[in-house]
Amino acid sequence: MTIYEQLLADEKQRLSPYGFYSGDSRGRRVPIEECPFRTPFSRDRDRVVHCKSFRRLKHKTQVFLAPEGDHYRTRLTHTLEVSQIARTIARVLRLNEDLTEAVSLGHDLGHTPFGHAGERALDEICPHGYKHYLQSVRVVEFLENGGAGLNLTWEVKNGIACHTKGQEAATLEGRVVRIADKIAYINHDIEDAITAGVLSENDIPYDVHYVLGRTKSQRITSLIRSVVENSRETIRMGEPERTAFDKLHDFMFDSVYTNPVAKGEEGKARDLIKRLYEYFTDNPDKMTEEYRIIAGKTDVARGVCDYISGMTDRYALYTYENIFVPKFWNF
Repeated sequence: MTIYEQLLADEKQRLSPYGFYSGDSRGRRVPIEECPFRTPFSRDRDRVVHCKSFRRLKHKTQVFLAPEGDHYRTRLTHTLEVSQIARTIARVLRLNEDLTEAVSLGHDLGHTPFGHAGERALDEICPHGYKHYLQSVRVVEFLENGGAGLNLTWEVKNGIACHTKGQEAATLEGRVVRIADKIAYINHDIEDAITAGVLSENDIPYDVHYVLGRTKSQRITSLIRSVVENSRETIRMGEPERTAFDKLHDFMFDSVYTNPVAKGEEGKARDLIKRLYEYFTDNPDKMTEEYRIIAGKTDVARGVCDYISGMTDRYALYTYENIFVPKFWNF
């Protein structure tokens, strides 16, 4: 047997009856020769990690807009926490860890600068609409590598597209990422909100503490345990934990996600995104070459949306200042 054949054989022996076997993949848009040392999904994971969009996540807002402190989450650290939780669940359930990790690491590649504020702004102004999970698929399918995309497997792209709303992923691995995303963001957003002084641990409802625990570690452990103990042919939490989680989410929505202290600057961020969109729609020649090419192949609105959504918070601010803020005269 070749190394590749041995990898597939080992994987098949290790997986539960519900895990997705790499050899059953629907394949890639453009067929390629398989790597002799990696399964298709581990290869996809590596392609995501090495792409430009993944690197840009380190300068994109998670919840707190462009925070000054070093310890707040960014879109990149969120992605890594999702991957860690998802892999833990996949390992216990004997699902395909490589597939799970590839979906986890790629799930937010299409996020805008300034988090969901930027996403809402583009969704309001762009005639195509804007959903970050669909943009993430567009990134890996068309925007990376100068328009060639990353040529990922169908299962990874399906998991990315289905990681947040609507139809569930076709694989259990993709469904694990959806639930891991929720477990990750609700808990690290609590920690960031406490760091920011927006809330304290004691503000969390007592019955949530009683079911899930009083610390981030306890809550994550409780939720993971609930998922692995209640999942087989589908991925789900047990009823007590799901009820507590829903209550915790409602609490965070009222206390943090719509809190004027935490979100007071988001109106400015939305206005900034909209002004950039209007400017580049009127002046598509001012975009970089790769996005001018996209605008020529599709339409200006699509090209501008792709251009702005790929910006980091810093680059969006820099671009806005260059265009709209007057410069001092130099003698």
